Amino acid sequence: MRPPPPPRPDRPRQITGWNSGRALLPGVAETRGLPDAAGGNAPSAGEDAPAKLNLYLHVCGRRADGYHLLDSLVAFAGAADRLYAEPAEGMSLRITGRFAGDLTAGPENLVLRAAAALAAASGMAPGEGAEAASPARAAERRPRSADWMVPGAALWLDKRLPVASGIGGGSADAAAALRLLCRLWGLAPGEKALAALALGLGADVPVCLAGRPARMGGVGEVLTPAPRLPRCGVVLVNPGLPLATAAVFRARHGAGSGPALLAAGYADAAALARGLAGCANDLQAAALGLCPAIGAVLAAIEAAPGCLLARMSGSGATCFGLFADHAGAARAAGLLARPGWWCWGG
Repeated sequence: MRPPPPPRPDRPRQITGWNSGRALLPGVAETRGLPDAAGGNAPSAGEDAPAKLNLYLHVCGRRADGYHLLDSLVAFAGAADRLYAEPAEGMSLRITGRFAGDLTAGPENLVLRAAAALAAASGMAPGEGAEAASPARAAERRPRSADWMVPGAALWLDKRLPVASGIGGGSADAAAALRLLCRLWGLAPGEKALAALALGLGADVPVCLAGRPARMGGVGEVLTPAPRLPRCGVVLVNPGLPLATAAVFRARHGAGSGPALLAAGYADAAALARGLAGCANDLQAAALGLCPAIGAVLAAIEAAPGCLLARMSGSGATCFGLFADHAGAARAAGLLARPGWWCWGG
């Protein structure tokens, strides 16, 4: 797991609501080469979208509208998708990478939905949908000025994480799009405004937007500081089978575990594993019924030398193992490799 990021000295001034203009956010995203169609490189701003881990996930009830109330300790692994953006006329998305074939680049993609929602909420576009961010339609809404930027971006997603796998890949991609486009478009939304927008995209998007360990409650909108988490190694294994979150919730029966009792902090990975042993993933049994391969994954992780805890993340089918250090996790990932399985360790 990655430790919480240090405070950023260039954090933008937080304001209520939305502003648009030039250079409202100081700093520039990390720049790497973006491969073009001819195989060369084009300079582009980039943002990682790290895998989200539910170290435990308790179902605490259900609201009248059908949404489940959750209690979860969330951390992030070093495995990540990467999203790039460049200024452009209109909005476009290209997807490459190992899992590109499992996604479409149409307006239903969470990256484009996040871009459209950000543009609409900031007043830069007249409505929802990727087409709402086109220069022509935005220009109809209000006149141009020296400080006015019509939204547009060429987005490029390097899809390295498996899809529908319980590690928040799509949510992390949406959160990365919000962070990246705020910089690209010169937006400084207030934290509450951006978090509300994120929640409208999905329950996991707010915690992915925060990008640091947190305890997640409500339907995903209640974020409180996590206990002090140690540095430790993590293995992620997916059996190569997608699993829809809605189907897992429908298959779940019985009462949930209720809120967990957590210590204020954990000295090392072994202490964290002992603390988490008293918790559970309340979706794991339902997911196993839908995808029995999860059982084989959990058994393999548990048998790996040095594994301290094995558990499913989110609604599955990805499972994780905790290890004392990154080197041990990396060795275990090599031992766990199977045809069709996706494995990562570090």
